[in-house]
Amino acid sequence: MSFPWAKQYVPKHPLMQWVDSRLPLPRFVYNAVGAGYPVPRNLNYFWNFGVLAGVALVVQIVTGIVLAMHFHSSAAGAFQSVNGTIMRDVNAGWFLRFAHANGASMFFIVVYIHMARGLFYGSYKAPREMIWLLGVVIFLLLMATAFMGYVLPWGQMSFWGAQVITGFFSAIPVVGDTIRIWLLGGYAPDDAALNRFFSLHYLLPFVILGVVILHIWALHIPGSGNPTGVEVKGEQDTVPFHPYYTAKDGFGLAIFLLVFSVLIFFYPDMLGHPDNYIEANPLSTPAHIVPEWYFLPFYAILKAFTVDFIIPAKLWGVLAMFGSILLLFFLPWLDKSPVRSANFRPVYRVFFWILVLDVLVLGYVGGAEPVAVNVVISQIAAAYYFAFFLIIVPIISRLERPRPLPNSITEAVLKGESGSRVSESAVSA
Repeated sequence: MSFPWAKQYVPKHPLMQWVDSRLPLPRFVYNAVGAGYPVPRNLNYFWNFGVLAGVALVVQIVTGIVLAMHFHSSAAGAFQSVNGTIMRDVNAGWFLRFAHANGASMFFIVVYIHMARGLFYGSYKAPREMIWLLGVVIFLLLMATAFMGYVLPWGQMSFWGAQVITGFFSAIPVVGDTIRIWLLGGYAPDDAALNRFFSLHYLLPFVILGVVILHIWALHIPGSGNPTGVEVKGEQDTVPFHPYYTAKDGFGLAIFLLVFSVLIFFYPDMLGHPDNYIEANPLSTPAHIVPEWYFLPFYAILKAFTVDFIIPAKLWGVLAMFGSILLLFFLPWLDKSPVRSANFRPVYRVFFWILVLDVLVLGYVGGAEPVAVNVVISQIAAAYYFAFFLIIVPIISRLERPRPLPNSITEAVLKGESGSRVSESAVSA
């Protein structure tokens, strides 16, 4: 977006003038994350999580590169290279290993909060559909990268997680078994699977970084959204990104690093599974196979289908698991409400918080024993998840009567959202 009131970069030092005239990188940085990029003045701390996700990605890439130097991608050597060489022989190897493992969890935490913020404040609505779509692509790549990375330590849960998850592809008619063999490089996880997963796990973070750059580029075209959902109307509605939001992001980053450090130094295995400290044994099946915690809601959806109806229940589960993510691509067109922010959509807000609770319930039953009561709960929770996006949101967006919107961001800041006024045209715009 072009802001006529934005400060323009004018280098003062002769060297910087020479560089800027031939490679305008200083100007680009200034306009992207400096005083040359005006941002709505009312952003809250939920807008910190995009920056925190970027920091988490950098942490994963840096620690991953160093860990890859010492990892042995074979069934005979993977477990020992992780739990022996890296943990005991490499200088600060224990720190790198725990930073990488817990960094994945921190990455998913900030990404889930970032996505929830987008759902609550309508960040997927026009003109920001492309930002949302690229964000979903990043999420899919992140899930694929995390799954492959979970297999690499070659513990019991790593091996059997790969065995079970890839086994679901065999439910696809005609081509399912071929896809599974292609993924694993054989009929069961072994050297070929480890080499493939290690190669892709190393490569995909750089693909994610490329999509993140596109994500940020797309963001800078319409500009950032804000908690009111009202577009910027003038200079009075914005402040420069630096120093106002660099300081705010800096505070959020300090909290993030504090929590991250507590996990690494005091509770490094809290979010992992103890069975992964047992070397993979194809002849000994764990009593209860579960993926990492950040996959549990989708794992619960997969397990919710227990009855064959036209097609096998196993195939229904696979379709539902992938469909639960893919339907996010269609959200900008499912929600037809002209109002973005849930602050002004009381009915949508209620169903949104039910969705948050629903996802937490799915996460719980995804990791719980598959007894009858947990299966029923997962079926109810999965039904609500799909109903929210495919039924509730489209109906609410047409029938709900939103609260009055403020005339501008400045009015909402100075008077408070509850005391704002609105014209009829603002609601119907």
